[in-house]
Amino acid sequence: MILEADLLQELGALPVEKRAITNLRVLNEAYDYAKPSSFSRGMRIDLNGLTILLISGTASIDGEGRSVHIGDFRAQQRRTYQNITGLLEAEGATWHDIVRTTCYLRDIERDYEAFNEERTEFFREQGLDPVPASTGIQAILCRPELLVEIEAIAMFRTTPRA
Repeated sequence: MILEADLLQELGALPVEKRAITNLRVLNEAYDYAKPSSFSRGMRIDLNGLTILLISGTASIDGEGRSVHIGDFRAQQRRTYQNITGLLEAEGATWHDIVRTTCYLRDIERDYEAFNEERTEFFREQGLDPVPASTGIQAILCRPELLVEIEAIAMFRTTPRA
């Protein structure tokens, strides 16, 4: 019987090196919730000197898994950025490595102006130029009290270019 790894190697396809991203100083693990959820906070993929970080949808959640800043859209967005920053730092990355964000707003008509003001100010504080590619979507989020959730993709080199 040929094992899957043997078959992949025989076909020339090798598995990609990947591992979960975590930073318990800012954000608990989803499987630690009262109702555990089956996802990683992010995934690190290493490809021949190029690292890709896929940050899962992140919201205004504290280190104990509680929603924070209930009813305050701007504070929730700032906490979301803080959580993403912590996940990036855990992997030696910064917002300068972010190439794309997908932003989910519970009520895009009501909150988009505040969202864009906060995002513009945060990116200015980070000194981002260019700013990441981004998409904004209205969505029902996983908890009714959450007003914004953001996922991100970061890319950076871990070895010098040849």
